[in-house]
Amino acid sequence: MPEGQAIHRIARLINERFEGADVVASSPQGRFSDGARRLDGLTAGRAEAWGKHFFMPFADGGSFARADNGPSSGMPAGSALQSEEESSSGRLNAKNAIAPGAEHLAETPLGGTSLGDDGPLWLHIHLGLYGRWHFTGEGSDAIVGAGVRSGNHNAVNVGAGSTVRLRLAANGFTADLTGPSRCEILDGPGVRAAVSKLGPDPVRNEPGDRERFVEAVRRRRSPVGQLVLDQSIAAGPGNIYRADCLFRVGISPLRPGNKVSAERLKALWDDLVETMQADVPDGVIRTVPESLRPEPAKASGAKNPDAESADGDDPEAQRFAVYHRTGRPCLRCGTPVAEKEMAGRRLFWCPSCQR
Repeated sequence: MPEGQAIHRIARLINERFEGADVVASSPQGRFSDGARRLDGLTAGRAEAWGKHFFMPFADGGSFARADNGPSSGMPAGSALQSEEESSSGRLNAKNAIAPGAEHLAETPLGGTSLGDDGPLWLHIHLGLYGRWHFTGEGSDAIVGAGVRSGNHNAVNVGAGSTVRLRLAANGFTADLTGPSRCEILDGPGVRAAVSKLGPDPVRNEPGDRERFVEAVRRRRSPVGQLVLDQSIAAGPGNIYRADCLFRVGISPLRPGNKVSAERLKALWDDLVETMQADVPDGVIRTVPESLRPEPAKASGAKNPDAESADGDDPEAQRFAVYHRTGRPCLRCGTPVAEKEMAGRRLFWCPSCQR
């Protein structure tokens, strides 16, 4: 399943092609015909991601007139969500706090529309395990990464056999969606209800998110490795970020959440923010610390001369610290990376470096 940074990237790719355009929407597969009919001919607004969820507003022409008179290339801006049940806590009505070095990720939404506003129709998509987008149009052939189908797309014909749930077309560009676990039209309250079930998103990193994350983890007795994947605690991290960010800050995934200090959890949140934001532009996850990343054809254990070849038996050491490296030497200490199942997911960690 694509992790949250991939959904933020997809939102940016779709904004670059469709934001502010009158969109032709269809459902070649037929399973989203009613929804596509409601979107057809409307103007697309600024798409946003929250964790692994994608939201895009559509309204009558003129509602999303471009403020900059040009194509959008930034990441989704912060939202100003409000609902009766959450307005008192302020959880959903803060603007983005942008991490140092990521200032380019913020941009004002078209027409000032904020995630969950009343008025527009909202397209809500969750890719799940099998969902993919396929883009056509100038420059689209080079788009690869999680959640994106690259190369020739053969299942695009209308009628029997098509797997395209939703097709968006405008200005010579086409985006085909196949295999999502969820594809639906929501109103503003529906969006607010969906987001209210999600925890803070490290890519968005809004004010107070770190504190909410720390508080949520420290209230639980479950292993922190299980809590990091709980989308109501942190929206977006998947198995790769779970494994490698816990390694990077030295926390054992087996330690109960209420036994991890607030300071260590703050460091974990900050590391999730840093790694996930850094991976948005090209969609490629690289979580191995730069200081531990082996050079090709050199030992994969930076401090362990007996480690195996990084470009031979251990190629994943170029991208991951412990993820999918079961039995390989830890890049920091040389201890074999351990694996076990936790809540139905494969868990990877270094028994020596993570306490």
